[in-house]
Amino acid sequence: MRPFTAALVLATVVATGASAQTTPTGRPAAPDAGTSQNSGGQQSVTRPNTDKATPEGMPAGAHTNAKLERGANSFTEGEVRSRLEKAGFTDAQNLKKDQDGIWRGTAMHGGKSVPVGLDFKGNVAAQ
Repeated sequence: MRPFTAALVLATVVATGASAQTTPTGRPAAPDAGTSQNSGGQQSVTRPNTDKATPEGMPAGAHTNAKLERGANSFTEGEVRSRLEKAGFTDAQNLKKDQDGIWRGTAMHGGKSVPVGLDFKGNVAAQ
C-alpha cells in the first residue's frame, strides 16, 4: 500500500471511531426514570445483594428479609436454577416469572421446601 493511501485509511478509521463514541441523551423509556442529563449517573446497585447479614441457618446469598426489587428480568430459568444452587438451595420447582419480573418458586433447604425468589439484580431470597 502506498504511504499516502495508508495514511488516508488510518485517518478515516480514527475519525469514524471517535464519532461513534457519543451517547445521545433523551427521554428514557421507563416512565419514572430521569434523563441522563439530570440523573446524576447510575443510582441502583446492580450486583447481588450479599452484603446483608445472613439469617441463622440460611446459606450465604439467601436472605429471608431481602427485598426483591421489581424490574425487567432477563434471567433464563436455567440461570435462575444455577443462582439458587449457588445460594444453597436444591431441587427448585415451579419457577415462574411474575408480573413484577421476579422469578418465584420453591426449593429445598435443610430438608424443607421453602418459597424462593430471584429479582432482576440476581438477589436471592427465601420468603
